Amino acid sequence: MTGDSNFAIKVKLIFFGPLAEHIGEREIEVIVSHGSTVLDLIDRFGLLGFIDSGLRIAIDGEIGAGLEEVLQDNSELALLPPVSGG
Repeated sequence: MTGDSNFAIKVKLIFFGPLAEHIGEREIEVIVSHGSTVLDLIDRFGLLGFIDSGLRIAIDGEIGAGLEEVLQDNSELALLPPVSGG
């Protein structure tokens, strides 16, 4: 073990629709511990309630990332609420 768990990484979060309203920002950058997951950030920002409503996740432009996906330094994490039509 090299002690990587002590390092911090920077992640850019992009919020859409009601998620941006909930957070009060469309884009933010945060510092998290190396080894942090998508779920860790969703929990940190109080967005767990959006998971069951069909929240989709994209990391670096790739939609379909899982909640246990480990984030990398300078990752871009987009949180996409379900789209409702009419």
